[in-house]
Amino acid sequence: MIISRSPVRITLGGGGTDLSSYYSKYGGALIAAAIDKYTLVTAHTRFDDDIKLNYSMAEQVKSIDEVKHHIFREGLRLLNIKKGIELTSLSDMPSSSGLGTSGSFSVAVLNALHTYKREFVSQKQLAEEACKIEIEILKEPIGKQDQYIAAFGGITSLQFAKNGMVTVEPVKISEEAQDELHNNIMLFYTGISRSASDILREQNEKSKEDEGTTIETLHEIKRIGLETKKAFEQGDVNKLGEFLDVHWNIKKSLSKGISNKFIDECYTLAKKNGALGGKIMGAGGGGFFMFYHNGNNTEKIAFIKTLAKKGLKRMRYNFDFEGSKIILNMKNI
Repeated sequence: MIISRSPVRITLGGGGTDLSSYYSKYGGALIAAAIDKYTLVTAHTRFDDDIKLNYSMAEQVKSIDEVKHHIFREGLRLLNIKKGIELTSLSDMPSSSGLGTSGSFSVAVLNALHTYKREFVSQKQLAEEACKIEIEILKEPIGKQDQYIAAFGGITSLQFAKNGMVTVEPVKISEEAQDELHNNIMLFYTGISRSASDILREQNEKSKEDEGTTIETLHEIKRIGLETKKAFEQGDVNKLGEFLDVHWNIKKSLSKGISNKFIDECYTLAKKNGALGGKIMGAGGGGFFMFYHNGNNTEKIAFIKTLAKKGLKRMRYNFDFEGSKIILNMKNI
């Protein structure tokens, strides 16, 4: 049996500029951090020649073409594994949470399958292959950050060149600043599950058409991502709170589906109770809220209780600096 593990992520600045409709014209840049909430995929050799899959549903089929789960199917096809395998997926996070679970899953699948074939692959190859499956083959209207952060982990700067090349660079942040960042970033689940596809599809179309407001908004979001990186390297992590507030207020102009009455009420309540800023993770519309609150412990406890009364559930986390990895390899030939 083989077990692979890939982290999900939180975006700290520049999100949305990793879509090809934008970076292919202007280049993209963002900062994201992997957190210790994982997607796990197990791979096991079957006694017979069937392909068996276990996820929220179960499948047992004779050929790849019969597989309904699109990422499992394309992962098997890409690595030319045609029979006699059982794959199972587990996740710490619900799907459609805004934390990049799909990219995390794709990377975990590929890492498990490469290890199953006794192939060593780099983090870069895992990320590129995951992007190939999701963006090129399955035509999902998504960006590249989720796959790269799932593969590399860490608090990481990603630069997207016009030709699609991705430069990965760990952010140079001191241990003290990192601790402060972790203590002040709080994640809350809204309880709302949403699909990112419609929101991102709308943004993609506007970017392709060079729609003025959308492009200017993404230019500003990219600038915020670059300024966030600079602030982190200078140890001024409290700047993140200010940048998040600006980011959220301009991000909402990208699509009417990014926010709603409940989300707006939660954001207003959080600001009134000490948050410097925040935003809905991912494309928007639901999933997880991230808030930056630099008050003392007493103030933070009161903040958490206030949001709990509104229905927001806090999730504790740590940063992940390992990225995708194999945590068990007991394959027998």
